[in-house]
Amino acid sequence: MAVHIRLARAGAKKAPFYRIVVTNSRSPRDGRFIENLGTFDPSRDASFRINQERLEHWTKVGAQPSPTVRQLLKRFVKAKPAA
Repeated sequence: MAVHIRLARAGAKKAPFYRIVVTNSRSPRDGRFIENLGTFDPSRDASFRINQERLEHWTKVGAQPSPTVRQLLKRFVKAKPAA
């Protein structure tokens, strides 16, 4: 079973809202998922929230992020203030 981290669309017509989910690669886009990791709202200045601990867990276990999620993660880490 291949596990992927990808976007699941929600929201109204012409007002998309996405959930970042861990799912079986054979499940449909908005179908069953294993775990909800966070959200992405492109209409609110690209509002992006994710549970970092669970993301690290799933990547260590072998879950592969989709190209879109990978791009969002790069942008999120880049915008994160250095501490």
